[in-house]
Amino acid sequence: MPTAIRFFATLLAGATLLAAQSRYDGPRPERADLPYLLHARTLLETEAGEAKQSTDKRFTLYTVAGATSPARTPVPEPIFIFKSDRINADRLTLYKMTVEKGARVIRFPDRPGKNSPKPVYLMVTPLEKGLFKVEVNEPIEDGEYCLTPEGVNTVYCFTTY
Repeated sequence: MPTAIRFFATLLAGATLLAAQSRYDGPRPERADLPYLLHARTLLETEAGEAKQSTDKRFTLYTVAGATSPARTPVPEPIFIFKSDRINADRLTLYKMTVEKGARVIRFPDRPGKNSPKPVYLMVTPLEKGLFKVEVNEPIEDGEYCLTPEGVNTVYCFTTY
């Protein structure tokens, strides 16, 4: 019987140490529902905006003004810190955009196929209640990108270089 008590006491002490080590002590976003690029121990706001939606016979086009985003990162697998209030971090999707006529655009064909834009894989990790780490789960090419919550035209843009 004393061996079992010692075992559970050791197990409880180990669990307590593990919980204490997993507390997030990094930088925290100033604003909720805005992804921040993590650069070492510094946070950089992504460019928040609305994508203008237009339709054609064969596709839906989303356009963001400006040829490039002021939020820039050299990291090929960016990490974001996201404080959630109204937006669910699991609903964020990342797409690569192209630059046409001084604007960033993405086209979604009415009939999806092999040339349809593919979302970039993201991994969302809860850090604490309402605070998440969102990691790009594959290396991405240099260019213009936007994070967007599913079902809305709100975009959070950044540039990789």
